[in-house]
Amino acid sequence: MAKATKKTAKSGKAVPDPGTSLRLALAQVNGLVGGFEANARKVESACATALKMGADVVLFPELMVTGYPPEDLLLKKSFIKDCQQTLKKIAPCTRGLTAVIGFAEKQGKHLYNSAALMCDGKHVATARKMLLPNYGVFDEKRYFTEGDEPLRFSLKGVQIGLTICEDIWEESGPGKTLSKHIDLLLNISSSPYHKGKGKARRQMIIKRAKSYKCPIAYVNLVGGQDELVFDGESLVVDAKGKIITQGNSFEEEIIFADVTLSPKNGKPSAKGIKSYKARLSRTNDKKVSTLPPGAYLEKSEEEEVYSALALGTCDYIHKNGFSKVVLGLSGGIDSSLTAAIAVGALGAENVIGVLMPSLHSSQGSIDDSKALVKNLGIKKYIFPIVGAMKAYEYTLKKLFKDTESGLAEENLQARIRGNILMALSNKFGWMVLTTGNKSEVSVGYCTLYGDMAGGFAVIKDVPKTLVYKLSHWLNEETEIIPSNVLTKEPSAELRPDQKDTDSLPPYDLLDPVLLRYIEEDLSVEEIKVNGLSKAEIQRIARLVDLNEYKRRQGPPGVKITPKAFGKDRRLPITRR
Repeated sequence: MAKATKKTAKSGKAVPDPGTSLRLALAQVNGLVGGFEANARKVESACATALKMGADVVLFPELMVTGYPPEDLLLKKSFIKDCQQTLKKIAPCTRGLTAVIGFAEKQGKHLYNSAALMCDGKHVATARKMLLPNYGVFDEKRYFTEGDEPLRFSLKGVQIGLTICEDIWEESGPGKTLSKHIDLLLNISSSPYHKGKGKARRQMIIKRAKSYKCPIAYVNLVGGQDELVFDGESLVVDAKGKIITQGNSFEEEIIFADVTLSPKNGKPSAKGIKSYKARLSRTNDKKVSTLPPGAYLEKSEEEEVYSALALGTCDYIHKNGFSKVVLGLSGGIDSSLTAAIAVGALGAENVIGVLMPSLHSSQGSIDDSKALVKNLGIKKYIFPIVGAMKAYEYTLKKLFKDTESGLAEENLQARIRGNILMALSNKFGWMVLTTGNKSEVSVGYCTLYGDMAGGFAVIKDVPKTLVYKLSHWLNEETEIIPSNVLTKEPSAELRPDQKDTDSLPPYDLLDPVLLRYIEEDLSVEEIKVNGLSKAEIQRIARLVDLNEYKRRQGPPGVKITPKAFGKDRRLPITRR
């Protein structure tokens, strides 16, 4: 960035301009879709903190007022009206500040994903998102009209550009148009998480700062919303891509940064760019407090995924008005990990484990479940299902008389257990957590109205091999999941001596096939995995295709991979 100069009064010699100092506040907050009052309180509280800390500019996430993503609520006139009224309500709390707040803007027949520029308690300008994502979990072209020109504003003698989420992901987007005319670029975002997303996002922002030759301040949403979870990790980088400060992942916090900007000499005219001037009644002439050093903590892959699952579960339960959860404990690794995540998310006092042994349940599995309950400190109930199985056998004996026992009888056990859990849910208001992992859900190794019955599927997007990695990580300091659970061969225990490998390849071979077929969209012909024949790979792909109907009827769960079942991957049930 070119340095401006000025002449001293005594010598007349040119000396470097010390530049303009701005204090930025990035409000990495947890919003609520449709929670206008709650979101307004978040804005008011963050503005008060920013003002107290001497901030000049405070940034809030994309669609902060409505919550993100509001989906078809945007089609309701009353929803948009509430958004507009809330924005007016929170304007006064920005006195003494310049604030950027995401909202849904209605102009005539058009709806825009917009950012309100608030200055000293007044809504002085609006930036409209220009690049609307329409891939993966995004459907923004269903609702919004694209903005036609970027916005910049001047504050304390420097020019600041304003963009919204996707606008910065494309290097040739609005950020590039603005870069020749600004000294600082702001971006407000609601970028959902998947494994590795934080690192990729950070690298992208560093690359943009170097390319645009200006600092970037990026704020991101945090929290869970249905199947999506947002990781925060807001950051400020300088023009060389060096990170000045960074927010922690999956934590609600306000991060601050001081940036010194030297206006570019001979700044070109800003044709095609909306320009505004922001004025503050409060000045920073008085000395402001020195900011404490940032406390960013890097997480391992396992800790990152665990944090995403815990926050996604916590927010889904609480935002939907529940406080306690119940789940079946089989003595297997999936139910053990799910219970551990639930305790981490909600506290042991809010998690209930239910053992429902059958004739085929091993004593080892029962003992492992009891050990898990003790390790986690949760309440348990035991309901043997042998009597219920006999009642079903008696009811169906005439029709089933000349048939061999098989899948129908196995699935009955799962459905009896599902009925018990749902009865507890109905009676006591506990939400049922299902315990199936992504590998099982992919190939249909699960029972409709049985182990798929429930309100939330915590590890629905976690492959079996990652289930093991997370479980070993949890046990690093102290044994939470009983060691026997980690070493015994997986089994549904619905028939004598049953093993998962009776029906499926070992998970260390199955998961690579599922990764390539589901997340990478490769054809059977393109997939090669050592240890599996082409016929076996074809069988796995066919199982994935055949079980779309099951997945369509399953509960939502936290997205932690680049392509989760649901919004990410939408395939017809009926097809060739």
